[in-house]
Parts: sequence; C-alpha cells; structure tokens
Amino acid sequence: MPSILDALAGNLLVPTILFFVLGLIAATIRSDLSIPAGAAKFLSLYLLLSIGFKGGSNLAAHGVTTDLFLTLSAGVMLSFALPLVAFLLLKAMTRLDSLNAAAVAGHYGSISIVTFVTAVSLADQVGLGYDGYMVAVAAAMEIPAILSALWLVHRAGIRSSEGGHLWRDLLANGSVVLLLGSFVIGALTGQKGMEMVAPFIVTPFTGLLCLFLLDMGLTAGRSVIQNRHLLSPGLFAFGIVMPLAGAAIAFGTGLALGIAPGSLFLLIVLAASASYIAVPAAMRIALPQAEPGIYLTLSLGITFPFNIALGLPLYLWVATAAA
Repeated sequence: MPSILDALAGNLLVPTILFFVLGLIAATIRSDLSIPAGAAKFLSLYLLLSIGFKGGSNLAAHGVTTDLFLTLSAGVMLSFALPLVAFLLLKAMTRLDSLNAAAVAGHYGSISIVTFVTAVSLADQVGLGYDGYMVAVAAAMEIPAILSALWLVHRAGIRSSEGGHLWRDLLANGSVVLLLGSFVIGALTGQKGMEMVAPFIVTPFTGLLCLFLLDMGLTAGRSVIQNRHLLSPGLFAFGIVMPLAGAAIAFGTGLALGIAPGSLFLLIVLAASASYIAVPAAMRIALPQAEPGIYLTLSLGITFPFNIALGLPLYLWVATAAA
C-alpha cells in the first residue's frame, strides 16, 4: 500500500495539476485572479494544435497498424455505450427525470479534450510512451455519445429538436476541426515538419498548459459555487462514480485488446472524462428543455476537477501497474 500511495503522490505533484489546484483554491477564496478571455482562447487553440500535430507526426513515424483500427473501434464503441451506463446510474442514484438524465448521460460518453491534453503532458513528464493515433481516437469519441443521448430521449417518448443544423455544427466544431486538421498536417509533414515547429509546440507546451489549467481551475471552482444549489448528494456522487466506472470499463477493454500501457492510460482517461464544450453546445440545440446548470456543473464543476486532481494519477498508476 505505501508504494501505491507513493506512486499516486508522485504523479499528483507535477506543475500542471498543481496549477489547476491553485485555480480551485483561488475560486474558493473568491480571489479576483483571472486569465483574460482572449488569452484563454489562444491557449486552448495552441494546446489543440500542439497535441494534434505531435500525434500526427508520431503516426507518420510509426505507420498505420492494426492496433490503430482496434483502438479506434474500441473508442467509438465506448462512446456509444457509456451514456447508457451513465443513464442507469443516474436513475439509480438521483431523482432526475429522463430528459435531464439523458442530457447528462451524453456528456459522459463524449470526452474532455483538456483532460486528454493534460494526460498526454503527464505521460510525457513521467516518460510513458503512447501511440500518436490516440489523438484520432479522442476526436472519434466526441460525437457518438450525442447519438446515444438522443436515442435515450426518443426511447423515453420525449420529442427532441435535432436537425441538420445540429450535425453541421457538430462536424464543424472548432476543437474537432483544429485537432484533426493539425493531426493530418503532422502526419503529412512527419519528422521534417516536427523539426520546423518544435520550438513553438514542444518547448513552451508545459508552461502554457499550466496557465490554461490555472484558468480552468478558476472556471470549475466558480461554476460549483454558483450552481451548488442544483447539486443533490446523489448528483455529486454520480460526478465521481461515473468517471471511475468509465475508467474501469475502458481498462477491461484495453486489456482485452492488448493495448500498450501508455495508450491504455489515455484510453482510460478518455472514457473517464466528460465533455463540457461539444456536448453542451449540442444539448442546447437538440434538448433545449434540459437544464444546462445541471449537466455543465456536473461535467465541468465535479468530474473535471476530480479527474485532473485525483483521477489522472490513479489512472496512470493502474495502467502502468497492469503492465
């Protein structure tokens, strides 16, 4: 047990996670600390470009393999299935109606790209290798969960307002476009392209991620404070139990497929995370009757801080211990 705790503590005490915790503390004590909106937008664009380009460059170096298709298929299946698990848990743990339960469930099959980027940074810091195609897996897991959420609503006999504009907006989602676009550019330019842009996307990466996570800590902390009246004990517990359930399912899936520890860690992180960008935007269009204060506070205010501060070190230990 001491070795387990030592490993978790070592994975927790890294600058990126600690800056996120600093943001949470600042929000809790009502500090006026803030990151300008324009700077925060630049940081998010930078991180997506960097992680996408590095993933594409790694893919060019290692080539297309069977593992890529297996892992990609596993990610898509997880994205379809996890909302169903979330819906059942919500019905068992909370008093949410079917409409809001389905809206919340959709967030837990999709992914948090910031959690994924932080996990990649953590893997780099501890020297854990992973496959570059995990960026493509992350992008593929953005949308299937929304289909599951809409199916749950239809099954409950509730009318949704989805239409062509919803899918157009999803496919044109800025984070997906930039992530996949930079991934393709990295794959096309390979090592030569990486050498050209490395001073921009490699050296400053961790420092800029620290700033971004500081801002996310402030945002998450303030979201909980403002919407705490919406969080029943059951909902709060769900925000922690569901990522652990998703992580366990992904862990079993990854072991069955024989995925290497680094990529297994990232698959676990993707399954454990919850969207607070793409899916909320989709829910506002498809399910305008659902309560944004509930699903946003759960995904951004509860699950996201749990994953960044405690989940990532735990998932890293589990993935490496399994090896």
